[in-house]
Amino acid sequence: MAEENKKKGNQINIELTEEISEGTYSNLAIISHSNSEFVLDFVRIVPNVQKAKVKSRIILSPEHAKRLHKALADNINKYEAQNGKIRESSQPPFPPMNFTPTAKA
Repeated sequence: MAEENKKKGNQINIELTEEISEGTYSNLAIISHSNSEFVLDFVRIVPNVQKAKVKSRIILSPEHAKRLHKALADNINKYEAQNGKIRESSQPPFPPMNFTPTAKA
């Protein structure tokens, strides 16, 4: 068995279903933690709607949360090297709740 893993290079096949591959849009993340886990709630805030819904919840061990932090930082650095610095708004870190459409149908 160990010899078989060496030949395969300890590869893992990861399946991505069609439904999951479409992704879930989120414009707000809420992060909380305890001594044993980090909880990431991804929320979608919709204009002119007073109630926002959590669209996805991911629960991570502290070790995996730290790996995610490093992976995000690495990917942001690579993105900015290719596309320029990501501009950060001076506005609050969440979308406005009262924005209205500017186009007319």
